Amino acid sequence: MTTLFISDLHLEESRPDITRAFLQFLSDKATGVDRLYILGDFFEAWIGDDEHTPLQNEIAAALRAVSDSGTKLFLMHGNRDFLIGDAFCERIGATLLDDPSVVDLYGTTTLLMHGDSLCTADVEYQKFRTTMRNQQWQDMFLKRPLADRQTTARQLREISMAKNKGKEQTIMDVTQDEVIKVMEEHRVQQLIHGHTHRPAIHEFEANGQPAKRMVLGDWDKNLWWIEVSAGQPPVLKQQPLS
Repeated sequence: MTTLFISDLHLEESRPDITRAFLQFLSDKATGVDRLYILGDFFEAWIGDDEHTPLQNEIAAALRAVSDSGTKLFLMHGNRDFLIGDAFCERIGATLLDDPSVVDLYGTTTLLMHGDSLCTADVEYQKFRTTMRNQQWQDMFLKRPLADRQTTARQLREISMAKNKGKEQTIMDVTQDEVIKVMEEHRVQQLIHGHTHRPAIHEFEANGQPAKRMVLGDWDKNLWWIEVSAGQPPVLKQQPLS
């Protein structure tokens, strides 16, 4: 009995090495396990389920094979792919999770998040996030022609990269007070998230008890995943990207 967690692969055509590594990961580690959770920023950009690029088709087919093997797939939105919808999830055989979501992980109640909402010191980003997550804005965006959406996505990525270069690194990390607040609101002692690209396991106190925050890394130079087996503590693992 094993459950795997990944996030921040940022799959895109310009990084075929990451795509190859992910397909190998599915074959070697994810096929036939209990559950695979993908906690956001799976794709570098997603402009609607009606786009079917060769990369998206290849990934969808591979994930469908994993779900058909008996592995339960769960997908959570990130700040790059928050427009993934029910159609894509049905295509791959996955359940779309709310952010945040609470799950039972072999007897341990665990909070799952992408992690961007925890970065409250980045006020400018939080305002942008509120706009992008507005259902009315999303509905209007998805009605636009595919080519227009592709252009807008490129422009937003360029703006985001330019703004992040000028920000202090601490601003783009989570705020510990917000972490504790959210964990206490959900009455949990264990949190798993991604987004910050700072893989680590943090121990502290929440709800007056020992607590743990596990952060997944991004797939750039290494593969990162969390592996949990029944009766065993979660393990943060990495493997060089070959």
